[in-house]
Amino acid sequence: MQCDYFDAHRCRSCSLMGTAYDDQVAAKQERCVAALLGAGVSLQWESPFTSRPAGFRNKAKLVVAGTRSDPTVGILDGSGQGVDLRHCGLYEPGLAQAVQQVPSLLADLGMVPYDVPRRSGELKHVLLTHSPAGELMIRFVLRSEGQVTRIRTGLSRIYELLPGVRVVSVNLQPIHAAVLEGPQEVLLSQHSDLPMPVNDVSLRLRPGSFFQTNTEVAAGLYRQARAWLAETDPASLWDLYCGVGGFALHNLLRPNGSARDVLGVELSAEAVESARASAAEMPGAPRFVTGDAAALLRDRPAPEVVVVNPPRRGIGDLAPWLEASGVQQALYSSCHVDSLARDLTRMPSLRPVRARLFDMFPQTPHLEVLTLLQRR
Repeated sequence: MQCDYFDAHRCRSCSLMGTAYDDQVAAKQERCVAALLGAGVSLQWESPFTSRPAGFRNKAKLVVAGTRSDPTVGILDGSGQGVDLRHCGLYEPGLAQAVQQVPSLLADLGMVPYDVPRRSGELKHVLLTHSPAGELMIRFVLRSEGQVTRIRTGLSRIYELLPGVRVVSVNLQPIHAAVLEGPQEVLLSQHSDLPMPVNDVSLRLRPGSFFQTNTEVAAGLYRQARAWLAETDPASLWDLYCGVGGFALHNLLRPNGSARDVLGVELSAEAVESARASAAEMPGAPRFVTGDAAALLRDRPAPEVVVVNPPRRGIGDLAPWLEASGVQQALYSSCHVDSLARDLTRMPSLRPVRARLFDMFPQTPHLEVLTLLQRR
């Protein structure tokens, strides 16, 4: 992939830009193998699941800068000034078209960009999510409530310029810090969630819930998990750090069509509401609860299989619990192979037997690894 922004040193976020895509994937595979070998793990690796090198992102996290009449959307430079990246080549086609309309929309709405060096202004970020069905979620991150009415009265203009918009909300982030969003969300649209079709499951994303950045690779990740679990056909499954329920909802049914006993646990209440909304449209009776998995499940009888999909820091206190739990099989989906390797050393009774790299983030060193563990 060639990028004018990268070549002009306006944006260097994609640190592997200019490296042949096959070489990127090979280097990531080598890194994964080396990290697990360093933890004493040697196992069967499937062929990497690759992505489109460009046009793959379903999300745009746009820092807003510039002026009311001439806003920029993209990132900030070292001095806190806006760098406009509206033509970034990473966005999937429908999202790319929407991003290019955002500066005109902001000017029409009369939004005042937040000036980081001066700590003045209101609009900090615009967050966009695009679904395979062509629908959009747009979130305006504001410093205060003062401009909510301006956005509310401009809804017709938002729908005119971004015809795929389904969800519109405002997030309030009042502090001066490098924090993307705050705890308060104000819904402005009739709809409160964005349907995200993934394989044969429709995940419903609410404004504060997390979903992977690369829909096609996420779909492959869920298919791989389903295929591996179908080989042993567990009757019960816990999906920990379940987010919007992707792993749980892809594994509600056993190969014979009967329902599994499925429980999902997640700290984010918004994500749990998303998972419950998706589950209401599907067979079976999965349960989704809000809470810390290590504390919530400590005294419950373990299921046959546990799926974990933690943040970059890994599973922490959950590792000793899994080691002692008696769980016969586990799937560990990791976005940081070093924390995965560290966690595996804390669970010696759960032996990694298969793994696969999923290239969720081309042009960067970031990656996702799915590992199948079996009790010795």
